[in-house]
Amino acid sequence: MALLSRSLYRAAAVSIAIGSTALVLAPSALAEKYAAFVMDADTGEILHERNAEDSRYPASLTKVMTLYLLFDAINAGDVKLTDKMTVSKNAAAQPPSNLKLKAGTKIKVEDAILALVTKSANDVAVVIAEHLAGSERKFAARMTEKARDLGLENTTFKNASGLPNTAQITTAHDLALLADALLEQHSQYYHYFQNQKFAWGRMVYKNHNDLIGEVVGVDGIKTGYTRASGFNLMTSAERDGHRVIVVMLGGATAKSRNAHVASLVEAAFATYGDPAEVSPTLRGSTVFAAVQVPANPNDAAEPMLNGKPLSAYKADPVNFALADTTDEGEAEEMLVVEGDGSDDVAEVQPSPALPAPGASFSVSEYEARQTEALAAQAAGLSVAEYQARQTKPARPSPEISDYVLRQTQR
Repeated sequence: MALLSRSLYRAAAVSIAIGSTALVLAPSALAEKYAAFVMDADTGEILHERNAEDSRYPASLTKVMTLYLLFDAINAGDVKLTDKMTVSKNAAAQPPSNLKLKAGTKIKVEDAILALVTKSANDVAVVIAEHLAGSERKFAARMTEKARDLGLENTTFKNASGLPNTAQITTAHDLALLADALLEQHSQYYHYFQNQKFAWGRMVYKNHNDLIGEVVGVDGIKTGYTRASGFNLMTSAERDGHRVIVVMLGGATAKSRNAHVASLVEAAFATYGDPAEVSPTLRGSTVFAAVQVPANPNDAAEPMLNGKPLSAYKADPVNFALADTTDEGEAEEMLVVEGDGSDDVAEVQPSPALPAPGASFSVSEYEARQTEALAAQAAGLSVAEYQARQTKPARPSPEISDYVLRQTQR
């Protein structure tokens, strides 16, 4: 695997008009969310790209860099897989997705790796950051420094988890380079990304990367989601001696994201079926042309309610996400959801009409709560008042009451 400069293939990429857009420099300009990048991991050749150099939010794909630095530390002898790391109050306070770790407890390094790969636990990401650098802020600086070392020129990290921060940005191309570097430099740890389940305490957590075991050859790497980023996926697959890396950002749902990435993976391997004298990049001009861009890619991450974008509803939706303050002092939404099936779990911080802190509920229940909140708003009631009216037993009609009375008097 080679970290080749993308300029080597610039002419070919332009000649097949794959549709890159201009670089977006300012985080405030992140109106578009969709981006995709596909590369040959063995040669570094670009097979396909769309908006690949435009700034995007990495969400939990950030944790791949967190793990990269942890693997660096293990190789350097600074940390062992059997070492135990202490959970600070700061780490324990991280919003979901998390393991609900308690301050003062400890977690083994190997368990921390599995927690990030499967559960995408934000509290564990901070535990790692503080263990390696003393503070998450210092660790984020190391992450950005490592990004530059690996050629990720348009990536900046501000935290170890990927929780919302307007200054934490990346590109689909940079994330592909990160995946390639991890495969090359830390191949001995890549097997962790193939774990489909992780047991912690009484809970068993399923890996959010549903393509593992479903798409032939897919064996990692990581999913991510915030409302600002949309549904992201960095994945890698190997077939017949060829390994490809696929990055897709800004999906509207996990289901549509997974379907699109699966199509990109299939298209990537299809490029190897044509005559060998033609480069995969040029062969891909027809193969990837058949892979459709997601509907409304510029609004790909708009929140959905019962299958419709929230903008389709006249009533303003209730904001279920808490505002939190980043290091830069900007309010950020803290809703973090991964998965879209009925068995997947959405976890949020306390807010109106939601369960108590730490409680969980299915995505279908989440949609039902949004519907209820919209109905309450339309009726001019609070959610609690609306619920009370819906659950209040109806009074029997006089005719029914009269009939019951006559029956009891017999």
